[in-house]
Formats: sequence, C-alpha cells, structure tokens
Amino acid sequence: MTEAKAPGHGPLTGVRVLELAGIGPGPFAAMLLADLGADVVRVDRPGGPGLGIDPSHDVTHRNKRSVIVDLKAPGGAARVLDLAERADILIEGYRPGVAERLGVGPEDCHARNPRLVYGRMTGWGQDGPLADRAGHDIAYIALTGTLGMIGDPDRPPAVPANLLGDYAGGSLYLVVGVLAALHHARATGTGQVVDAAIVDGTAHLSAMIHGMLAAGAWQDRRGANLLDGGCPYYGTYETADGLHMAVGALEPRFYAEFLRLLGLEDLASAHADVAQWPELRERVAERFRTRTREAWTAVFDGSDACVAPVLSLREAPHHPHLAARATFTDHGGTTQPAPAPRFSATPTAVRTGPARPGADTDDVARDWDVPRLLSPPVNPQRKASS
Repeated sequence: MTEAKAPGHGPLTGVRVLELAGIGPGPFAAMLLADLGADVVRVDRPGGPGLGIDPSHDVTHRNKRSVIVDLKAPGGAARVLDLAERADILIEGYRPGVAERLGVGPEDCHARNPRLVYGRMTGWGQDGPLADRAGHDIAYIALTGTLGMIGDPDRPPAVPANLLGDYAGGSLYLVVGVLAALHHARATGTGQVVDAAIVDGTAHLSAMIHGMLAAGAWQDRRGANLLDGGCPYYGTYETADGLHMAVGALEPRFYAEFLRLLGLEDLASAHADVAQWPELRERVAERFRTRTREAWTAVFDGSDACVAPVLSLREAPHHPHLAARATFTDHGGTTQPAPAPRFSATPTAVRTGPARPGADTDDVARDWDVPRLLSPPVNPQRKASS
C-alpha cells in the first residue's frame, strides 16, 4: 500500500528536483532538499542501486517519491528528459561522461529545459587526472590533507566514518551550489551545471586551518594543535566505566571552571604554558578515571566548563537537551535525525518515510504531467519480429 502524500512543507515547497539514483552524497543532498520542502522524484534503476539495506530503513530517501526507469532500455532516456523538462534541479552522481552516454547529460537536458540547474556529484570532479578513477570518501579526504589531521600522532589517521567527505564536503556543497544556481536561474532564466567534487568541498572546509598554518599558528602534524587533540583541555578522556567525556574548555574562564570541578585548581597556569601540558593531560586523565561517565556528567551538569559525555548513536536521541528540541524523531518505527535547520515561517517535517522504488509512478506521472512514465518500455526483439 502506497503511503499517502502529505502537502508540501518548508521553504522549498514548489521546487521540483529530479534525482538520478546513486549512493552516498547524492541521495543525502536530495534528502536535504526534500526535507526543506522540495518535491523530489528519485529515478531508480531496475534492481536498485545495490546499497544492500532494506529500502524501508534508508532514511536518505524520506520525503521523496520514486519511479523506476531503465536508462539503458529504449525510451528510458526520453522518460528522464520528460521529467527534466519539468524540473528545477537535477542531481546525478555518475562518473564523468556516463550521463552523456546515457542520453541525459547537461546538453540533452538543457535542450529541453534551459532553466534547469544540473547538479553533478562526484569525488574527484568532472576534470583532472583522477576524474575517471573510482574512489570513496576515505581516498578523497586523504588527498585534501584533512584525513591526515585526525587522530593520535602515534597511530594511523582516524577514519571519521563518511561524514567529512561524502556529506560535509560533498552533499552540503552540492546543496549550496544548486540553490545558488537556482537563484541565478530564476533571476536570469538561464540554468547551469554545478560541479560539486568532494575533494573541492572538503578542502574548502579546511580554510581556517590553512590560514592558521600560514600564520604559524598550526603545525602540519596530528595531535600538536589546539583543535586536533594536541591540547589537553580540548579532547576526550576515558572514565572509570570505559566510556568517555569530551572536553572543550578553551577560553580562560571555561578552563578555570573545568579545573574547579575537577579539583585541579593548582594547574591554572598550564592553560597558556605548553610545557605544562603533559602534566596537565596526565592529571586530568587520572581524575576522569576515578568516576563513571554518569557521575562526571552530573558533576559538570549546569556548568560552563564545556564538558559533555560522549554518547553512542542509540543514546543520543535520549539526551534531555536533544529530546527537548526534538533533534531526533521517530517515523515509521525508525529513529532518525529530524530535518535541519529550522525555519520560523516555513517549518519542515518528516512527511513520508523512505520512498519505495517505483511506488509513486502513477502520482508522479499525473503531478508532473509525464504520461510516458505509464507506457510500457519498448521491447526491441518484439518490435523486430512484428
């Protein structure tokens, strides 16, 4: 049974987005646009993208609708171009040249819809020596220098899941790009191609660090700087029960509060004295190991010491602050992050669960006025034998 579609909500209500199925940063970018109220139609391929999880749990496809089109079959490209003609934004995450070979590249789409914003999501970008190479988040962030910043100095770099590359350097930059290009298209009547490469976005995220490096305020190695774990009052510490607390007591007054609650006021001068940092780290670590995470959370509760418990994914939704803000929501039996950011005049919501592949073909054909979606694909063998 197809889930009923709720009315649009959010500041992008009325914007039509066509998403060509992929995995990772493309679907997440389209989810963000859908969360903001856009009507996102995902073009799934027969058999799915091969992510390997039940589509009903893939929350990156919430607030969307799905149709199935085989782009390699006769008439497949024509169906996608019919949709592109009625879209404001298109998102694809193929390797360079693939969309063109399939007949749905920028030139084909702009011939039908000159106002279309054509968003391209890749790791390496549309050009450059590595443009045609396969890759994943970890390789992209490795080349930008950002992966090498993360982790202990005497261990290999720590892998930040795929949050830093795929989603921060990829999806979010694609969304910024297509919305900026949509503004331009509505002002001028002319669409354009947005080349969102994870290497570009991830490098851009490190702008402040590069400024600090040039100023001599950042060392080009792990665990030696204010914000990378090198500073003993900006990092994590193990508690008596094997869990952890996060400390970010950077400013002097927060540092003073931090020491007071730890009972280490004699280390006040270590804030600005790097020579004392090894002793500071050792004594802070020793103190944290004397109590459980729960006990230390109670000690720092209500203070400005900038200390918080390190929670797991399952614990986070139950934290009192996040629960009060409804930072997480339950929809269809799945706990998931609520849409962000928040808007005073055009609030957002999780309107529908993950789109089931092909479940919305009838609705999309009607709403987007694309009757060809409902016609059966051409069978070249049957046509040849008739």
